[in-house]
Amino acid sequence: MRQATTILTVDTHGQGLTDITRSVTAWVREQAMDEGLLTLFCRHTSASLIIQENAAPEVRTDILAYFARIAPEDRHAYAHDDEGPDDMPAHLRAILTGVHLSVPLIGGRLALGTWQGIYLFEHRRARHRRQIAIHMAGL
Repeated sequence: MRQATTILTVDTHGQGLTDITRSVTAWVREQAMDEGLLTLFCRHTSASLIIQENAAPEVRTDILAYFARIAPEDRHAYAHDDEGPDDMPAHLRAILTGVHLSVPLIGGRLALGTWQGIYLFEHRRARHRRQIAIHMAGL
């Protein structure tokens, strides 16, 4: 059994989905493992990780609209607003989507489906530099 780790730094452009599939796939390829498990962990409380459709951009637009409805920016709805009106909604959105993912490695490739991509979901309006801890264990 081998293990490998790294920290992937991702610059976001504010609220939205940043496709990190290529960066993650390139790192996995460098590890030269055939079988195993990849774990990704977002080291933040106002951003998250999701696996989602990578073909139709309308999916990403609809996801953003959905989360704006279920965790809206409303100064009167939350006690916590230390960093502005998008602060607490960002925490709620991260709770709902999660900060970690696991993807099997089969035959040296991530076992993602044809239309699946790995995304960092930035929940804050401002640009951020986010860190993703990556761990892979395998053969």
